[in-house]
Amino acid sequence: MIRQKLSLDKHQTVTTNINSDKDDVHEENGALFWINRSGIPLDKPTWERMWEHVARVHPEGVAMTKKIRNQKDLPEIAVPQAPLTFPSTVPIPERLQRIQKYMSGLEYNHTGTQFFEIRRIRPVAGLMECAKEMIREALPIKCLEAVILGIYLTNGMLGLERFPISFKTIFSGTAHHHVVLGVYYGGRYGAIGMSRRDDLMYKTLTFKSLSDLVFDFERSYKNYWHDLVRIKVGMAVSHDQHSYEVINWKALALNLRHMHRKELTRDLEVHSRYMRAKAQSLLLNTYVKNVTPVHESSSAKENLKYGRSVSPIRVARSKSLGVETNVKRPTPCIGDKLVDKDLGYQIGI
Repeated sequence: MIRQKLSLDKHQTVTTNINSDKDDVHEENGALFWINRSGIPLDKPTWERMWEHVARVHPEGVAMTKKIRNQKDLPEIAVPQAPLTFPSTVPIPERLQRIQKYMSGLEYNHTGTQFFEIRRIRPVAGLMECAKEMIREALPIKCLEAVILGIYLTNGMLGLERFPISFKTIFSGTAHHHVVLGVYYGGRYGAIGMSRRDDLMYKTLTFKSLSDLVFDFERSYKNYWHDLVRIKVGMAVSHDQHSYEVINWKALALNLRHMHRKELTRDLEVHSRYMRAKAQSLLLNTYVKNVTPVHESSSAKENLKYGRSVSPIRVARSKSLGVETNVKRPTPCIGDKLVDKDLGYQIGI
């Protein structure tokens, strides 16, 4: 345990205890911040620790914290409405824009204490419960919390793939870390998230490739004199909010200092193709699990009666592999009658 004396103003100092355990102190944008492990509402030690940190980093110090804590009639803060459902007519890009607007309405957390504990090794089901708590409490969030919240709010959007993108930059010799939720839909890439800078969180679905999206983030970092040195790209996250899978945060790790631009582009595009193919196979498996068993479907029994195909798994696999299912086959017979060829192969669900 390290005891550190904090200089708060000209006349007052406060001594605080800083636990050197990595599980208690985390780093973001070159600054250490605390993690709230007591849940909501915050317990007294966490509450006091948060105010001590604010007094240390704020220019007005203790005077500012006392002014707020001693004020009885604080103004009410408007709570943004979470976009939990969308009409079917609303396109995906507009949905993402509304989700980003909601997360921005929660505002960035400048208190030095992350209110919601996000463990990366936790299954998707547990992280989704944490996202529900974020919506319920409507407190300011940081970038990692925004990724989990974005995953929850985009669950069930067909054709939309979500994957984490992590950045490490260097500014004035200090390392800064950031993460956003990359999105892919209709052949275009984009991103949603939370940051102090508008161009380091939300990117519209306009980028033709994953490399274009990453290089646009690199240009945004250069606007703030940050040198992007490392990128990590994860795999697509399951749309099943009850899944016990663990999010893959770093399926691809690239060191920009040791790679040429062509090598970066190649590796990013190879990974993006693999990620999309993997996501399609997961979607196919989910579809197969949800198919009604043949013996329980009355329409399937009718198809069997007339000699039609009743294998949705075979049809789904054929479509995913690009195989033509309407191939010419011998006409089935029932007794002395021929079945009409135009019936083809149908799925009984």
